[in-house]
Amino acid sequence: MNNPFAELWKPHRFKVFFGGRGSGKSWAISEALITMANFCQLRVLCCREFQNSISDSSYQMLRDTAIRLGLEHRFQFLESEIRHVVTGSRFFFRGLQQRAAQSVKSIEGVDIAWVEEGQTVSAVSWETLIPTIRKENSEIWVSFNPLLEDDATTKLFLSGNPLPGAYVRKVNYDENPYFPEALRLQMEYDKKNDYENYLHIWEGYPRTISDAQIFKGKFLVEEFPDDLWQKADRLFFGADFGFANDPSTLIRSFMYDNRLYVEYEAFGHGVEIDELPQLYDSIPLARDWPIKADGSRPETISYLQKRKGFNISAAEKWQGSVEDGIAYLKSFEKIVIHPRCKHTAEEFKLYAYKTDKRTNEVLPIIVDRWNHGIDAIRYSLDGYITQAGIDEFIRLGRG
Repeated sequence: MNNPFAELWKPHRFKVFFGGRGSGKSWAISEALITMANFCQLRVLCCREFQNSISDSSYQMLRDTAIRLGLEHRFQFLESEIRHVVTGSRFFFRGLQQRAAQSVKSIEGVDIAWVEEGQTVSAVSWETLIPTIRKENSEIWVSFNPLLEDDATTKLFLSGNPLPGAYVRKVNYDENPYFPEALRLQMEYDKKNDYENYLHIWEGYPRTISDAQIFKGKFLVEEFPDDLWQKADRLFFGADFGFANDPSTLIRSFMYDNRLYVEYEAFGHGVEIDELPQLYDSIPLARDWPIKADGSRPETISYLQKRKGFNISAAEKWQGSVEDGIAYLKSFEKIVIHPRCKHTAEEFKLYAYKTDKRTNEVLPIIVDRWNHGIDAIRYSLDGYITQAGIDEFIRLGRG
């Protein structure tokens, strides 16, 4: 397994590690800092938004790390700082909020500032800290679990336009070779019983405003037998074609006992038209059943149908077909997503209505994002969505 924290040892102005619980972020950063401080003289500022006492800081983790590495005899663990007895390295601990920010400003010559629990750091604190760490070749290290899509740290580093000189890396439990069994049991429980919470806690996705989530409470992620589809009347295949950075998708599902089961997915970015057959063939029986696809690409449908032998045709669209499709999907008792359909499960959690930024009111506008697998599912149900009354679907969709 590659070391996800290898860049800690390379020069970057910002080294940002984010993700879910159990990823080992703080553990790896503590080890790197203690090891570096043992080799050369460093002034390290360890900070977080709120620190009322030294017990609120990373002091104990750094001390435990020194002990684990067999280096505790080379450090002095004082009341409010840590010093190396040979290299002269020093670790300081500060809070960033309110008055504590003034004490951060007074610290000169910091080589590395480690911002722990970065998800709680305010925009004001960042405005204070960043220009304060100004020594030549100084660095700011950040570890955090994203809280909300609009928290200051998430916006600063995960907005798609991070600060210059920033190395940003997502790390989760599956890259931690020392992931504890106790945490694994809790992770597996959350994954089975509350997938939305699992994505936030363990996969490091920011929470959304829950009332805006279109499929809140309507889906779950759990395994089911691969032959369960044989009890259903038929299989459904739906395809969405990728544009620009959007993925091309093919989703296989079936209906059984008032539930919709999503059992296979194919997601591919940058897939050329002549590569689509290979993508589709990754889904079992894709050549044996009808496929309904996005009708905006008739030339692609024609190619797949006439030259590659797929039974594919365009799904019908009409004014309000997206809303009607959502209402139809919500009319199922549950939408059950197999764990191997990771992208689809992610979309069902993140697909949302637009919210007013000032009032947080949920607006009747669907955000055109996190919907490529969901759109494919809607296309696959072409003919079913239009059978019931539109008014009834709207009622179900708003229920």
